[in-house]
Amino acid sequence: MYTIIEKEKLNFSTVRMLVEAPLVARRAQAGQFVIVRADERGERIPLTIASIDRARGSISIIFQVVGGATMSLDRLSVGDGIADLVGPLGRPSALEGIKRAIVVGGGVGCAIALPIAEKLRALGAEVVSVIGFRSRELVILEENFRAVSDRLFLVTDDGSAGEKGNVCAPLRRLLEKEPFDEVIAIGPLPMMKYVALETKPFGVKTVASMNPIMIDGTGMCGCCRLTVGGETKFACVDGPEFDAHKIDFDEAIRRASTYREFEAAARERHCNLYRKEAEE
Repeated sequence: MYTIIEKEKLNFSTVRMLVEAPLVARRAQAGQFVIVRADERGERIPLTIASIDRARGSISIIFQVVGGATMSLDRLSVGDGIADLVGPLGRPSALEGIKRAIVVGGGVGCAIALPIAEKLRALGAEVVSVIGFRSRELVILEENFRAVSDRLFLVTDDGSAGEKGNVCAPLRRLLEKEPFDEVIAIGPLPMMKYVALETKPFGVKTVASMNPIMIDGTGMCGCCRLTVGGETKFACVDGPEFDAHKIDFDEAIRRASTYREFEAAARERHCNLYRKEAEE
């Protein structure tokens, strides 16, 4: 069991957990992830490591409560144990040598983008962060990004916080005026697709962190396969970060919807469980 040390609601649907995992904390690096199961009958879900405290022997994970597996995880409290937590998995972010970078985060993907921004700052890079959400009530980690960014651009679809629009508008303005070594995009697949389309005419290296369907996290099941530059890659062992200009995003978006009906059924079962518990 991996004991939950802290639990915090970042907004109505997003949760941060600090988990005791000394062996993972000892080796984990920015960009890597873990696979967790809330209980012995639970579904395996990949979650990026949001922070690492080697001295304390802990890591934090941030997740959005959207389906059965994340509902089960959210039911756990401080002092409870997560049944399984495997990692660190995947390749660490390749950040050495970057002098000027734009980190683009969308929604809960900001939880993945933040440790990358922190690592870039620690390496002495100039960091410009662009973070986007649907509305003010969904904004997370704004002050954390502000603390590690030379400049921060916040956008929301409805204009209720920051600039109205999407992340591509400030990104385009930045690229039109200044040179950057790299753009790192993390968020919903459509967002990353359009970030890649936006940066391509400028010839700036662009990396996207992919989080497809995944089971074992070691490259054996093949569920997390992607097409990158015409070749099949596995996000768990070849990634999770890839050249965004080479990713077949349309294929990735289609594959992401494969189990939508099953996910909806699992969500409904867990919602019924929540209602039953509330009534009791």
